[in-house]
Order: sequence, then C-alpha cells, then structure tokens
Amino acid sequence: MKPPYNLSPKILQLITSISEKLGEVNATYLSKQSPQLRKANKIKTIHSSLQIEGNTLSEDQITALIENKRVVGPKKEILEVMNAIKVYDNLTVYKSASEKSFLKAHQILMNHLIEKSGKYRTKGVGIVKGSKLEHVAPSQKQVPYLMKDLFEYVKDKDELPLIKSCVFHYELEFIHPFIDGNGRMGRLWQTIILMEAYPVFEFLPFETLISKTQKEYYKSLSLSDNAGKSTIFIEYMLNVINKSLEVLLKYKSRTLKNTDRLSYFINKNIRQFTRKDYMAVFKDISTATASRDLKVGIEQKLLKKAGKKSKTLYKLV
Repeated sequence: MKPPYNLSPKILQLITSISEKLGEVNATYLSKQSPQLRKANKIKTIHSSLQIEGNTLSEDQITALIENKRVVGPKKEILEVMNAIKVYDNLTVYKSASEKSFLKAHQILMNHLIEKSGKYRTKGVGIVKGSKLEHVAPSQKQVPYLMKDLFEYVKDKDELPLIKSCVFHYELEFIHPFIDGNGRMGRLWQTIILMEAYPVFEFLPFETLISKTQKEYYKSLSLSDNAGKSTIFIEYMLNVINKSLEVLLKYKSRTLKNTDRLSYFINKNIRQFTRKDYMAVFKDISTATASRDLKVGIEQKLLKKAGKKSKTLYKLV
C-alpha cells in the first residue's frame, strides 16, 4: 500500500521551484565540481548528520580523520565519524530499492556502536523527548513486513523521486526499524534515492540545513505522526532541498570562470539575448562581470552583437 500523504499546494509549488533549479544544475555545472568542493561538502554532510544525533566533533576534526590524522575526542564519536566516512566514500555502491543494500549501509554506519548492526530490532521501542513519550514505534514483529512494503514503494517508477525520498525518510523514522541509527539512515537513504535521479545530490549537503533547523525537523515529524500522513514532513524536506540548491547555485555563480558561464549559457541555445537576459541566468554576477563575459564571447567568435548601450543585442554565431 502506498504510504499516505496529500499533494498540497505548498508541495506542488516547491517541486516546481526545485525542478527549475535542477534544470540549471546541468552537466556543465556538475563537470566543474572540484574535488576540493566535493570533499568539503562530504565533511559538512557527515558533520551535520552526526551533530543532529549529538556528536560534538568539529568539521576540522572530521577533516583530520578523513586525512588519517590523529584526533583527540570521545572514542564513540570518533567511531561514528569513521563509520560515516566509509559509507559516504562509497555512496554510488548503494541501491535505493535494495533492502539488502540498505541493511549493509546500516551495518557499516553502526559497526561496533550497537549490537547486531545491519539487523532489524527484535524488541519494542519508544522515542522520548525530555520527559515526554513522543512516539511509540510499531512492534518488532511488524518491522520486516513494513520495511518490505516500504522498499516496494521505492520501486514505484511512477512516483516522483523528490516526493519518494521524503516519504521514505518519514516512514523510516515512523517504523524505527533499528535500535539506533534510524535518523542518520533516513537522511542517508534520502540522499541515495535523490542522487539516483539527480547526480548533484551526491555532493549537496542538505543535512546542514536540517542541522540548523532541528526544531522544525522534529516538529514536522511529530505533526505528521499526529496527522497519520507525511504531508507536513514532505513540505519541510522539500523546502530544505530547495534552499540547499539555492545555496549551491549561488556558490557556482561565484566560482565559475567566464568561459564556464559562456559555455553553460550557449548550451541553453538562446539565439538572441540582452545582457539582462544573461544576468537572469547568473544572478550573482555584476553588470561589469556580465559585460566582460560577453566581450570574451565576441573575442572568441562565439557571439556577435548589434546595437549600442541599452539596446545592444547578442546573437549566437
């Protein structure tokens, strides 16, 4: 049975906005992703996802561990990071619709942190916030069947990956199939589902924004529990993804060279345009930078221009 949710106006609006941004993040952008930025984003992802779970190691300490340097800190927290590094170093190995792949990821992520990592729980659990029992998870006997149903849902090719990833994340938190590691697995598997459809998510650290809005994160889970459907959580997560893409696009606009921007713009095949049209694509560049880009395009015989000043038009050669 398909997990319950409503397609609210907010969800539809966010999907439209995300789709537009993903349209900008095409192969030209991805090919410019430097190894340094990939590494930095992996560090941010690991730091943020574990910080949500109470890990106190800093980004600098995580960087040191990635570089095989000695770090002084709580043994358990260092182990959490080392396990996460092993998983995030090999994201493309995992298959979103494979329960076996999912359990293998949990085994690595929680290795030596809990007994029987990579195995579903065999006892009941409840989630306590402060002194309040926030959520009673389904019984341990139901877990295998619920998880099998959830992976059948992941295989549904008619479901939008953006929604599917959010629904899986929520349902995993609801089922709570493991004694520990459910939160980090929910965030990890949402990334896996998304990156199979959109490679940019391999190095888009949306966990950073979740870490900064933890109250809203847990509130959206709780409100969805009360409603008996994941609509509110989907809205929250799509908003996080939308804002994370916005940050990436702003960063790329600042770091692309003029030849990179020209190549990207020319690939859009806009035959005739103004400087204003060019700047509408690269929103963070100044008019002077846009003018220099277009001048380079003319010098390299990629463009030709007609008219003067505000009436200048550029055409593809």
